[in-house]
Amino acid sequence: MRFSFSDEQQQFRDMVRRFLAETSPTTETRRLMETEAGYDPDVWARMSQELGLAGLAIPEAHGGAGFGMVELCIATEELGRAIACTPYFSTAVLAAKAIELTGSAADHARLLPDIAAGQRIATLAITEPAGDPGIDRIETTATGGGASYSLTGTKKFVIDGASADLLLVAARTPGTTGTDGISLFEVAVDAPGLQRTPLAVMDPTRKQAELQLTDAPATLLGDFEGAAPGLQATLDLAAIALANEMVGGAERLLEDTVAYTQMRVQFGRTIASFQAIKHRCTELLLAVELAKSTAYYAAEAADEDASDVAALASQAKAMAADTYMQTAIEAVQLHGGIGFTWDNDTHLWFKRAKSSEVLLGDAAWHRERMIEQTLQHMEAQSA
Repeated sequence: MRFSFSDEQQQFRDMVRRFLAETSPTTETRRLMETEAGYDPDVWARMSQELGLAGLAIPEAHGGAGFGMVELCIATEELGRAIACTPYFSTAVLAAKAIELTGSAADHARLLPDIAAGQRIATLAITEPAGDPGIDRIETTATGGGASYSLTGTKKFVIDGASADLLLVAARTPGTTGTDGISLFEVAVDAPGLQRTPLAVMDPTRKQAELQLTDAPATLLGDFEGAAPGLQATLDLAAIALANEMVGGAERLLEDTVAYTQMRVQFGRTIASFQAIKHRCTELLLAVELAKSTAYYAAEAADEDASDVAALASQAKAMAADTYMQTAIEAVQLHGGIGFTWDNDTHLWFKRAKSSEVLLGDAAWHRERMIEQTLQHMEAQSA
């Protein structure tokens, strides 16, 4: 494994950061989070065509750049740092990986080029009303066969579910349990029996929706009842990408907070000179750096196809969730009274931290899963 970024990767990071500084200042974030779609189509087109971000991890054969998880996570880290309003996570991470890992060669050729070109906004719907992120808890049912299927059920917290023009929905065959009988389907946005309802969520910078399906016609992707392994791998990679996004946000919060303490004067001196403030900022720095290392390691492990990727994904997500939330809380407190106001940008990252904390499973859920996956890995190694 490599334990540092290459010169090319660092140049890529700098390019993305400059682009986001130009197109996604917090004034633009505030404007876009009040819109229905939640993103600027022109900026999305530039991200996809000028920077190639939408197809960053899509194979070159399907119009993408063919890079791996490390590069994808550099992009998500910078997006989290800028708290940019884009459909990147839903489209380039969740949907693209689900198609790649679950779909057939024909599905790849049909769907991935448009995603890579930024011409389609896509999303993956897995979570049910109970909110459990496990694919073994899917209750939406799929009936039919051959070229004709229909889905019935409810999907909650679907990222960009109200604005996406490509919906991927996970469902199971009636009578099956656990990870058996899971298939992935494409549902047209104008399909009869489909109702999309935007949700009022804490973090308006990341739009979410509810999908209500009542005998909605659907097209099978990949093998019937064979989607569970690919979907689980997709969720693991998404957790790694989200962990990197979260550490990007935590680092930005810490930098802004340290800058504020160096500017705020109290009792004739900057509050950054107070020992208590120094200690709190130092502890945050240590936590952020540790979470970053864990997230980076998980991304590199995914590229190396390591056998313990599932455990590392859960470890990275759990650590990033705790670190981001704690950094956000401390940032608000260290900003003093102004940190609680709407005019201060700190609350943007605070809300993103809170919503990301539970997205794809909270820290407690992932720590429990990490233990289970680690034990399974140890048993497999000793067998």
